[in-house]
Amino acid sequence: MTKAYSRFLAAFFCLFLGGLLVWHVLMPDRARSETENRTLAQRPELTWSALADGSFTKAAEDYFADQFPLRDGWTGVKARAELLLGKREFNNVYLCGDTLIAKVNPPLDGLEDRNLDCVRRMAERTEIPVYLALVPSAAEVWREKLPAGAESWDQAAFISRAAELEGVEPVDVLGALRARAEEDIFYRTDHHWTTLGAYYGYAVLMEALGRGEEVLEPEAAKERDLLVSNGFQGTLYSQSGIHWLEPDSIEFWVEDRGLSVISWRDGAPEETGLYDSDYLGEKDKYSAFLGGSQPLCVIRNEAGTGRLMLVRDSYADSLAPFLARHFEEVHLLDLRYYRGSPAAYAQEHGVDGIVVLQSVPNLITDRNLALLSQ
Repeated sequence: MTKAYSRFLAAFFCLFLGGLLVWHVLMPDRARSETENRTLAQRPELTWSALADGSFTKAAEDYFADQFPLRDGWTGVKARAELLLGKREFNNVYLCGDTLIAKVNPPLDGLEDRNLDCVRRMAERTEIPVYLALVPSAAEVWREKLPAGAESWDQAAFISRAAELEGVEPVDVLGALRARAEEDIFYRTDHHWTTLGAYYGYAVLMEALGRGEEVLEPEAAKERDLLVSNGFQGTLYSQSGIHWLEPDSIEFWVEDRGLSVISWRDGAPEETGLYDSDYLGEKDKYSAFLGGSQPLCVIRNEAGTGRLMLVRDSYADSLAPFLARHFEEVHLLDLRYYRGSPAAYAQEHGVDGIVVLQSVPNLITDRNLALLSQ
């Protein structure tokens, strides 16, 4: 390599870095990355105390990384380069052909057992029947799709242990999903189950509730035009940097005709619906089911019978429309936002059954489930 060529490369590299720095300075900061589905770090405030304790340096590093020009494109290039080197795990997400599957890490500090004990203690506190419907993630149901040697916590063993809880009726969601593992029961770019997967979860729950005869076969259960979006790029798409897979499709099966849906998003009741189609134009399309996260939602159907309460996470959002066909009232409490006692709520509203419907990855990490024992 000649001295002139070395100087040229050094000058080119300096110009490249300088150009990126100027671009970064001139370009307005972004508040959020829709591709990564998260809030981005903003310019930190320079103070003596922040310099002294090192927090300014860390905040500045996060700021420059998040606001780097063309960040979304660079993350995709990085993932492709790592793929060529044989990597199959990207930020706790496995690339399994045309499907992304989230790795489930072992729970910390025995939280999973404490949360199960909270379910048991809630059952002790009330005479209302309590059911536990644990939804395994794709890492368990589609374990054979994982790369060779890929690690993921044993959800099946945990579900078997949970089935032995005294005073709690288990719902075999794992068995229902395993029996249909060849079908599209999970999204390929998101951690949730599809509407078809939610249907199978609903069907096995209805059997556990003693109302299995009311469940229609899948084709007969579809009341409306199914496809509402074919551009869903979910949480695993955002988390992994794998941005070249085909988007998922989202389907709505149940008509909301004849139903009343009341949501408490901001502490006050408001009339909503089974679906919020505004989300279909946003990155978080899964929130179109019931309008996404909220402390409390009540679905009423005058033609239904019985009152059911779900202590739920987001997996229940796509399952609840099926239950709304059968029950006079379906109450959905999310303990990440609802701070009261579920047992007291169920007693106050004359609920006939309490279902703790949680994905396994949520139940083993959510510290808010301690409220179950109140």
